[in-house]
Amino acid sequence: MTHTDASPGTDWPRRLDELQSAALAELDRAVDAAALEQWRITHLGRKSALSELLSGLGKLPPDERREVGSAANLIKRSLEQAFAERERAVRQRELAQALERERIDVTLPGRPPSVGALHPITQTIDECVEILRSMGFQLTQTPEVESDYYNFESLNMPYWHPARDMQDTLYVRVPDLVMRTQTTAYQARVMSTQQPPVRIINVGRCYRAEETDATHEWMFHQIDGLAVDEGLTLADLRGTLTTFAQRMFGSRTRTRFRCDYFPFVEPGVDFAISCYRCDGSDPSCAICHGSGWLEILGAGMVHPRVLERVGYDSARLTGFAWGMGVERIAMIKYGIEDIRLFYANDLRFLEQFK
Repeated sequence: MTHTDASPGTDWPRRLDELQSAALAELDRAVDAAALEQWRITHLGRKSALSELLSGLGKLPPDERREVGSAANLIKRSLEQAFAERERAVRQRELAQALERERIDVTLPGRPPSVGALHPITQTIDECVEILRSMGFQLTQTPEVESDYYNFESLNMPYWHPARDMQDTLYVRVPDLVMRTQTTAYQARVMSTQQPPVRIINVGRCYRAEETDATHEWMFHQIDGLAVDEGLTLADLRGTLTTFAQRMFGSRTRTRFRCDYFPFVEPGVDFAISCYRCDGSDPSCAICHGSGWLEILGAGMVHPRVLERVGYDSARLTGFAWGMGVERIAMIKYGIEDIRLFYANDLRFLEQFK
């Protein structure tokens, strides 16, 4: 209510009653904090009608001034008290609404945090290493950046050897420093520092400048094994690999040796296991393509020249070695058809191996 005349006049009792009634009625309609703040400014602020009335008391006679001032102050305190009570009620209601809106239903089951797991390749490496350790092989690891000598020369592959071309080498420093193309590079390193008997395995990443497809990657993992002692034969190699295959893929797994060529072994063989899906009974099998066999690694008896390069007596000592791709083992074990799935970082794929 706005007045052009600040003087209370002779009708001040009526004006005070009207101010109080109008203010209380409007206060009842304030339902939130914003409306309450607007009410406070309108009815209790410095420019409110009540403040204007009090500012005009100086125009009244002293006796009447005290009477009007006393009545106006009572009304002001009454409005302040009503405002405080209304504000408390509105805040309690807003708090109750917020608590209901944000309420946590403790009767619902909790959401368990996501738990990570080892990568399927790491799981496969751990399983392979555990099997080979149980057969007496010790684990060793050698550099991924390797010298040309250990990666090629010590393995009976001189600079002119065509096998180098097959590996499409990634050179760090031409011509003597390469990203190792095979974990077999560790053989001369280890044999040059220890005398037989030797039974070791090497695990790690290898690199080749290859085109990526469903069965090839430019980076892959290998597990390489080596045993050197007196009297070792191809039968010892087959027994070792057959034991490994049957523990890795099941006791009914059959194995096969076929002649193959690797510069650092003589004779060389490829080692295959029976198809876990059809065992050769299905000509249309997508896994073995009807052959009944799955090649998993290359192996052979250590070439005498490799032994002689590290000072071993090749007339007295023999050895066997093998190298297998971990991704190949995992693809066969889990029925995975594309090697690229391992490194695509797709959680839908990786979470299957928890």
